[in-house]
Amino acid sequence: MARIDITDLVKVYDSGDESIVAVEDLDLGVKDGEFLVLVGPSGCGKSTTLRCIAGLEDVTEGSIHFGDREVTDLRGSERDVAMVFQNYALYPHMTVRQNIGFGLKLSSSLPSAEIAERVESVAEMLGITPLLDDKPKELSGGQQQRVALGRAIVREPAVFLMDEPLSNLDAKLRAEMRTELQELQHDLDVTTVYVTHDQTEAMAMGDRIAVMNDGILQQVGPPEDVYRSPANEFVATFIGSPSINLLTAEVDGTTLSGPAGFTYELSNPEPVEGRSRVRVGVRPEDITLVKGGSNRATVSVVEPMGNENFCYMELGEHELTARIDPTLRPQAGEEVAFAFDESALYLFDVDTGEALKTKTDAVAAGIGTEAR
Repeated sequence: MARIDITDLVKVYDSGDESIVAVEDLDLGVKDGEFLVLVGPSGCGKSTTLRCIAGLEDVTEGSIHFGDREVTDLRGSERDVAMVFQNYALYPHMTVRQNIGFGLKLSSSLPSAEIAERVESVAEMLGITPLLDDKPKELSGGQQQRVALGRAIVREPAVFLMDEPLSNLDAKLRAEMRTELQELQHDLDVTTVYVTHDQTEAMAMGDRIAVMNDGILQQVGPPEDVYRSPANEFVATFIGSPSINLLTAEVDGTTLSGPAGFTYELSNPEPVEGRSRVRVGVRPEDITLVKGGSNRATVSVVEPMGNENFCYMELGEHELTARIDPTLRPQAGEEVAFAFDESALYLFDVDTGEALKTKTDAVAAGIGTEAR
């Protein structure tokens, strides 16, 4: 095992007359034995960061340490890492047994008998012992994924690196493999960096998640902290499904005024003092449909999800989403009143996107317990 310390990491790609900054001034620490998830939209720099950790990309500036050892300029083969890719990268002419043991055979001087013993042990751990003599073309997607994991595990590395390893699986298998990966990492207690663009996957799997955008680290912390107390509007928007509802409101003392007659009275105006406008956010699960409320929207679609319904509403040119009780089924075109508690209100700076108030702030301050 090893902790990972990334300091002032910069990665620049030179493309003719243009230089592309893929990662900018990244400072990030991964604890010994931690499962850290790098998450963000396509092109945000998360896979580039992973490849820098792996030694597959040269670092433009900055340093990377595994424990007390600097590995910035070491080749990947010298870093004691194992990587699992999105496409599995199995050798089609080799059996499962040969695929799992091949990397160990190349990278170590272990005798064949010990390699064979390790392969058998890993195959048993992953439940693929009956498949050891099969070739990749005979395996399902989930089985191929287990073989790719086995090839990484058998090396007993200090660091696991995983680049969207579940993206090729169907939804049901992805959910199953998420659970298996978490159990496996917990049992092996190996420092793991996992890359995904799927925020649901990140929330479900990570001890901590690191959110990136445009090559810049936006926020890092336990999933529930990032969800409840996002550092900025981007993080609030990216983390959470369905996404947070957002609109721009004018500030007049304690009153927020938005589109289509939306108004909200704040009991604590401190976050908006000195501001003429703010961005207002509220999570879908915090919106309730009420009778006789002053804020009203028009229902466009209701999606039944079994244990809940997603109610999409139009507020002027804005769309609002509410997660409501499955027994509620307003009709398309119906006007409904909605409300939310002040403790659930998020406020962001209009220009910078910086968080001015989050749910965590409100809970800590004891603000608002009644939906309005």
